[in-house]
Amino acid sequence: MKKQILLAVLVVMAFGVSATAQQVDRSSFKAGVLAGIPVGDYSDASSFALGLDLAHHWGVSELFDLGLASGYIHAFGDSESYFDGAVVTSFEDFQFIPVAGAIRMYPTYDFKLGADIGYAVGVNEGNDGGFYLRPSIGYNITGNTELNASYINVSNDGTSFSIVALGLLFLF
Repeated sequence: MKKQILLAVLVVMAFGVSATAQQVDRSSFKAGVLAGIPVGDYSDASSFALGLDLAHHWGVSELFDLGLASGYIHAFGDSESYFDGAVVTSFEDFQFIPVAGAIRMYPTYDFKLGADIGYAVGVNEGNDGGFYLRPSIGYNITGNTELNASYINVSNDGTSFSIVALGLLFLF
C-alpha cells in the first residue's frame, strides 16, 4: 500500500513538473499554520492539534494548479478520569509529516477548492502513519493571504486519525 501511495505522489509530481515546462507564468510557494479539533476514532485521545503547512503549486491552466504539499501536524494527547478521578487515562501526542501531491481548482478569483493526497509519515513511537487525504476550501483574504478550512484524514489498518482544521496560508 505504501508503494502505491508513493507511486501516485510521484506521478502527480511528474505531471506538475511537465505542466510547469508548458506554463511557467504562474508558480507559487505557500507556507502557513493550522489549528484543528480531532474527530472520529481519536477524538477521545486528543482535543487539539496545531500544524505547519508548506506547498508549492504550478499553474496548469487558468482554473487548475498541481503541486506538492508537506508540513507538520501535532495533535496533543488528552487525559480522561473516571470514577471521580480514581482512574486516569493519559494518551500520547501524535505527530505526522505529510508528503502529498496537491490539486487546486479556482472557480472564482477569491475561492479555491482542492485536495492533498499522499502519505503521512508517523513521527512518534508506535505511529505507523498512513494514507493522507486532505480536501480543503480556501478564500483569498488579500492578494497573498488565504484562509482555508480542511478535513485532514490519516488512515491505516481500518482506523482513521481525522482533524477538522482552519488554516492561514501566506503566498511567497
